[in-house]
Amino acid sequence: MTDTSLSAKVKNKGWTVAFAGTGINLALGVLYTWSIYQAAIVESINAGGEGGFNWDRAAVGDPYAVSCLVFAFSMMLAGKVQDKHGPKLTALIGGVLVGLGLLLISQSTSYAVWVIGFGVLTGAGIGFGYSAALPPALKWFPGGSTGLIAGLVVAGFGLAPVYIAPLASYLVSIWDLQAAMMFFGLAFFVVVSVLSRFLINPPAGYVPEGPTVQKEMKKEAAITNEVTGREVLMSSNFWKLWFLYFVGAGAGLMVIGSVAGMAKASMGEAAFVAVAIMAVGNASGRIIAGVVSDALGKKIALAIFLGLMSLNMFLAILVVGSEGSVAFFIVLTATFIGFNYGTNLTLFPAFCKAWWGLKSFGFNYGMLFTAWGVGGFVMTRISRMIVVSTGSYTWSFVLSGTLLAVAALFALTLKKPERATSQAAEVE
Repeated sequence: MTDTSLSAKVKNKGWTVAFAGTGINLALGVLYTWSIYQAAIVESINAGGEGGFNWDRAAVGDPYAVSCLVFAFSMMLAGKVQDKHGPKLTALIGGVLVGLGLLLISQSTSYAVWVIGFGVLTGAGIGFGYSAALPPALKWFPGGSTGLIAGLVVAGFGLAPVYIAPLASYLVSIWDLQAAMMFFGLAFFVVVSVLSRFLINPPAGYVPEGPTVQKEMKKEAAITNEVTGREVLMSSNFWKLWFLYFVGAGAGLMVIGSVAGMAKASMGEAAFVAVAIMAVGNASGRIIAGVVSDALGKKIALAIFLGLMSLNMFLAILVVGSEGSVAFFIVLTATFIGFNYGTNLTLFPAFCKAWWGLKSFGFNYGMLFTAWGVGGFVMTRISRMIVVSTGSYTWSFVLSGTLLAVAALFALTLKKPERATSQAAEVE
């Protein structure tokens, strides 16, 4: 049961925690600027010569794909650490790992070193930092604000390329790729380490003050869905959400990892602009999805955004595949795809909280988040092989658009579990 007397004595640190989490995600969003680094690696491969990136062309996206996979699976371990030891330590571990990973690749052009540094170390660090940013923020706010707060915190991750993409492009041009990675490694270690100190869980029994406290207390009292990881894993609802997350995230990550390459033909050295503007769509999608899900329910919101993303993929065939593609339409298409991709990062945590509770949220969402990583790894790898063999992104978009259309229809069949909260019953 909640304790209103306790809540009256405790200062609500919700916004401080939420902004700290957003700041951490703004640093960890370096993952979404991979296409900038990939473009530099491809240029080095084309140029040849000693000391360059002598990689297989079909493998240039592997560090990014591995990073997505490790990021996702590390969320389970990070979730356990977050649930047991709190968000401060979890985020600090993330900052250390990201820093080490980026510093390692700053010293080498080796394929293996980049897979280990960017793929394994940085991927794991992002997983630890990301898993620590959202749960404490959600715990400081009432259930009715879950969608909005989740959207705001995870928006930082999507918005990161707005500043990282142009900065990375500039640093690569005046230094080189390795020096840019060293700069980011040191900077992100410092930022995440400092902001981790502001990630604080509320005391047990705390509820925010306000006119809706009694209503929220009744909802909390009605909660019967504090479900353990084993129970979640054995439920059909988990695997339904896992499939939907796999498709929605995988399709989006496929585009995000290659957008600079798609735009380079028509935008040249200004291709980073497509990455930055797409990030605005990514971040706004996370916030708007929270508002829409709070108003219409998560199931309807998910179906709508998956359907829109499917439509965007088929439209992208006309834009990206046409001769003399106009830069404006490439950027616009990427922005809309980024927007719909971003909605996944708000909706699935909200499903996880409403259906299985907050007690084991870190681990439960970590298990669900593996779909994000597997989707990103599989879709990115398949897309890269298709592009190398056909010289076009057309069939990548066809595959993604078809899967998204199926997923949108499948989302409409979702049904809340019998042990869901009374709140979930109201909005689903």
